[in-house]
Amino acid sequence: MGKRTVAATDGRVADAFEAPLRPGRRAPVRRLPTMAAFLVLVLACAGCDSHEAEIVPDEMPSVSVMPPIRREVTDWDEFTGRIASTERVELRARVSGYLDSVNFTDGQIVRPGDLLFRIDRRPFEAAITDTEARLSSARSQRILSEREFERAKSLLQYRAGSEANLEQRVQALEAARAQVTQAEAALLRARLDLEFTDVRAPFGGRIGRHLVSPGNLVAGGESSSATLLATIVTMDPIDVSFDIDQAAGLRYTRLAQSGGRPSSRDMGNAVELALADEAGFPHRGRVVFVDNEADASTGTIRLRARFENPRDLLLPGVFARVRLVASAPYQALLLPDTAVATDQSRRVVYILGAGNSLEVRQVELGPLHDGLRVIRSGLKGDEEVVFAGMMRVRSGQTVSPTRPNPARPAAPGTVPRP
Repeated sequence: MGKRTVAATDGRVADAFEAPLRPGRRAPVRRLPTMAAFLVLVLACAGCDSHEAEIVPDEMPSVSVMPPIRREVTDWDEFTGRIASTERVELRARVSGYLDSVNFTDGQIVRPGDLLFRIDRRPFEAAITDTEARLSSARSQRILSEREFERAKSLLQYRAGSEANLEQRVQALEAARAQVTQAEAALLRARLDLEFTDVRAPFGGRIGRHLVSPGNLVAGGESSSATLLATIVTMDPIDVSFDIDQAAGLRYTRLAQSGGRPSSRDMGNAVELALADEAGFPHRGRVVFVDNEADASTGTIRLRARFENPRDLLLPGVFARVRLVASAPYQALLLPDTAVATDQSRRVVYILGAGNSLEVRQVELGPLHDGLRVIRSGLKGDEEVVFAGMMRVRSGQTVSPTRPNPARPAAPGTVPRP
């Protein structure tokens, strides 16, 4: 290996060791010092700019503030209920026979006493004629027995007859009278059977479809084995059944004992209902029944409320949202839900303090009323609370507050605009 001396650009001498050069090959050019000089020059040029970047101060964030709304409210508890008819009856045949006619249109409104089905009457008319004949025969036999009794009685007075003969006539007379009574009962039964061939509506309501067509044999009787012909349900008024949990039941009992809310057993508390496609709770009703025990399998208590249904909008079997009054009216502070923030497990609001600086206040929330949130505790009512622009602020920061125009009051459940 050979050694040679290379002159550097700054006048210094640098030693380098190289391998012997092969014949016909040029020596490699050294570029490292040149690149280092270039980098130093670039850095020097970057530092030569004497203009410093201007620091723009943070603008004061603008927020919208409002005082809490003070209003008289009533708390409600929401449940899921099922609509049920107040009265429901299954029409069954009370006598056997062939169905003669169906006298209604499926699904129509019927009135009490309307003729719905008719069973062939001819066998029952014949039965009435037969029992009338039996009754006439029994009455004739009773008349004969009465005359024979009077004759035997006279003979005994003149000692021309025996006491045994008189006793036989008494027994025959009693038997004849019993036969008359039996025949009269049979005639009454036959007339009832003839009346039962007409199946009439026991009360007004909406009838379902007919389950038996004319010409079919229907089985009658007083048990569930009798043929089911149709069903009728009442539509106006109509009931809604719903279950409340044990905790709610205990809370209602405590409120009743303290005088805050009457018991639904003693007074029909208000109930409101909404169908699946309805906003709010437009239907008003009253509690009419509270079960006397809790369901052992679910731990719930069954309640029943009654509603007017003049347009048949509420159909039996349909689910609905129900809310039950849960407190007496009271004065409450309300804020839009947008004014409430979450700090880990706490619910907080931003209060506008002295010098337009913000402070955080922990609050306890209540239910919603017309889109506004009830504040149980944490506010006195004279504070100004931030309800818009909260994403740009923090506690202790100075802000530029904007207040709503008092000349344009906001509708209930909406956030007032500045």
